Amino acid sequence: MTAAIEMPRVEECVVSSCAYNHTNDCHAFAITIGSRDHAHCGTFIELPVRAGIEQLIAQVGACQRADCRHNSELECHAPAITVGPDTDLADCMTYQSR
Repeated sequence: MTAAIEMPRVEECVVSSCAYNHTNDCHAFAITIGSRDHAHCGTFIELPVRAGIEQLIAQVGACQRADCRHNSELECHAPAITVGPDTDLADCMTYQSR
């Protein structure tokens, strides 16, 4: 099991319409990556209000993309990730197929 201190950080998020995004930093406590067909940020919430904890930078709490080369036992082992538009508005740009 990965300790919280070892979880990869969200280095950058360019999805400015997300409630957790404050100047390209994600302030959710942790995010979930993955859907059945692509590396979607499951924590993305498009709202006109800001959310999250200002003092935190998000970490990857879970990754459902078992086919990613950074994934081991549904945990991300990349040093850090970025989130941006790919298949849809908020995807893990660090995703790499095995």
